[in-house]
Parts: sequence; C-alpha cells; structure tokens
Amino acid sequence: MKVTLTAIKADIGSIGGHLVPSSDVIARVEEFIAERGKDLICDHFTGHTGDDIAVLVTHERGPGDEDVHRLVWEAFKSGTEVAKNQGLYGAGQDLLKDAFSGNVRGLGPAVAELCFEERENEPFLLFTADKTEPGAYNLPLYLAFVDPMYSSGLILSPTVGQGFAFTVMDVSCTKKDRIVEICTPEEAYDLAALLRDNGRFVVESIRSRATGEEAVSCGTTRLRNIAGKYVGKDDPIMLVRTQKNFPATGEILAPFEIGHFVAGFMRGSHIGPLMPVKMGSGVSFFDGPPIVSSLAFCVHDGKLTEPTDVFDHPYWDWVRNKVAEKAHNIREQGFSGAAMLPYADLEYGGIKVRMQALEERFCTRN
Repeated sequence: MKVTLTAIKADIGSIGGHLVPSSDVIARVEEFIAERGKDLICDHFTGHTGDDIAVLVTHERGPGDEDVHRLVWEAFKSGTEVAKNQGLYGAGQDLLKDAFSGNVRGLGPAVAELCFEERENEPFLLFTADKTEPGAYNLPLYLAFVDPMYSSGLILSPTVGQGFAFTVMDVSCTKKDRIVEICTPEEAYDLAALLRDNGRFVVESIRSRATGEEAVSCGTTRLRNIAGKYVGKDDPIMLVRTQKNFPATGEILAPFEIGHFVAGFMRGSHIGPLMPVKMGSGVSFFDGPPIVSSLAFCVHDGKLTEPTDVFDHPYWDWVRNKVAEKAHNIREQGFSGAAMLPYADLEYGGIKVRMQALEERFCTRN
C-alpha cells in the first residue's frame, strides 16, 4: 500500500502563557479530526509538546492534499474557538492567515509529510519541538545520517553505507524556495558548512542513495517570514523512517543526548540546550528550555499502532538532568554575549527600536 504520513503542528492557545494547551482544546481538535475525517483518512493521532498541538494523519491521497490539509486547518480553527472561549493566551497564534489556500504551507502551522510504499515492517518516528527553530534538527540529522561515531549502520549496513542525499533550504529567502542537494559521504564537509548556520540553512528532507526512498521530512516554516514580525518561535515538526535501508531507531535518537544549543527559549531570543522530554510535557523555566519529544509508530495498511514514547525511559532522565545543568549555566549569563541571539537574529522589535534611538545619539570624536 502507498501511504502518506501528514504531520501538522500549531500553537492555538495555552494556559498561563506559553506553557501547555488546555485539555478541552486538545479534545476539540481530536474530535474534529475523528468526526470529519472518517471518509478521508485512514488513521490519526493527536498530541502536544509544550504549547503546540500536533496532528498526525495517514491517508492515500499524497503529500500536499488540499482536503487533508483543510481538515487539519479547520480542526485547529475549531480548537482556537475553544481557546478563545476559555481566554487562553495566544489563541490562534500560529494561524497567520484568515483564508485557507490549498494547503497549510505558508499559513503558519508547521508541516512534514512522507509518501511511500509500505514495507513489510514500517517503523517511523514523529518528532515535535517547542521553543526553538527548524534548524534545531540540523545537528542530530547530520550525526545520525553522516557520522559513524553515532550511526554505526554507515559502516555496518551495505545500503545505509551508500549514503544519503540531503535537500537543504535557505530559509532566509522569502520569495521562493531556495534549495540545494548535498550528497554524503563525499560532500559531508559541504553539508557541515551549511548546517552550522541553524538560522539560515535547514534540512528539508533526506533520501537514501541506495534506494531513492525518502527517509526524512522536516518542517521549515519561519513564522516571521509569513507575518513580517515576531509572532512566536517556529517549533518544528519532523518525520523519520527507520530501520533496514535507513539508520536504526536508536541511531536516530542517539544524538539527542547531547542537548545541543539552539535558538529559542524566552521570547525566541536566547540560546538554550534542546531537552528531550516525554510527550505531553509543558514548558516552565524561562519559557523553556527548548524541548523535543518523539513518538515511535509502525504503520500497516495505513493503520497506526499505539505510539511508544521513546524519551520516556530512565536513560533520558539522566540526559534531562545534564541538559538542565547546561540551561542553568548559560542562563547565569543573562543577556550577555552568546546567551542571547545576535542583533541580526533577534525577532522582537523592542530592542531594534531601542538601538535605533541610541544610534542617533552616537557622535564621532575629533
């Protein structure tokens, strides 16, 4: 069976600030998908990470399908009405356009899609992040698909070892999608040169060079590019197929133990370590730290198994403690230096107004 996985995520309102959506809002989105999607989709799952609600649907209509995207868009609109009635903070925050225009790309929600012929066994991972940007996945994907220190399959598996083709997007280009394809292992250094700049160059997809199958789809939405101003961090979503011709599930997860530093945190304006958390976790300290959750599924004839929370394990408790210490250490530095984003990347307008006013007060000394 040829199946499409469509994962869409948005912040449509949360309790107490940018913390967690209410159970009523989540329930409304879930009910809407279940009722309106009966004759359209094969299966679905609804969950949340931080203040973002994620919807995963399976269907046979291919990526970018207007009816499927409309279903999720309208579910989010329906959930927004509940959020408004409850007085939740930021109700409908990520729904940046009033009119639906064929699919949700460019409307605010983050989206990732994979379309493939099901293998006999079809495991995959759904990643959802909050309080960070799409480039947060750059380093884990590089290590899992390029570096044998993290992904032993690159030297043990004959198909994985043939490498992968990365499609990288320049998200600073707002008029059109500006992309480049980089093939590893021979262009690994070129890929590293791009992916070091998380704010500009973002992995959009990864394809197996052995089979041509797509392994990864990442959301690349930049909300500020749509709204023209800061309206919240981008909070990316990602789908990753695993095993056989792709890295194993454990190889995909291993790089997340680093807790690498990413942009986001409070007001989307700081640097903090990415903490792997259990699905359904909220945010707290300094509107953070940046968090990522992951659920493992198998899909067969378009039907999903129950999810397995891969970060709900004692090992990741140790990782979370380590990441918390890293967050504490950089937060001690407050606004200074690397603890806050450079001026060019700051999205809040207040500091730009302040700097413009100060600029006029500068004079040159003879």
